[in-house]
Amino acid sequence: MIGRLIDASARNRALMLFFALALAVGGWTAARHIQLDAIPDLSDPQVIVFTEWMGRS
Repeated sequence: MIGRLIDASARNRALMLFFALALAVGGWTAARHIQLDAIPDLSDPQVIVFTEWMGRS
């Protein structure tokens, strides 16, 4: 199966070049739109839990 894929890729060089360029443009576009945190939040996550129990004063 991999041999057939390699043979098809070797025969259709223009199509493979198109796919490679499309993948590169897609990656470049995705990298431009990703949000980066300049200073990441390194604190521990905290959760406040409110509960009711019998006999509290």
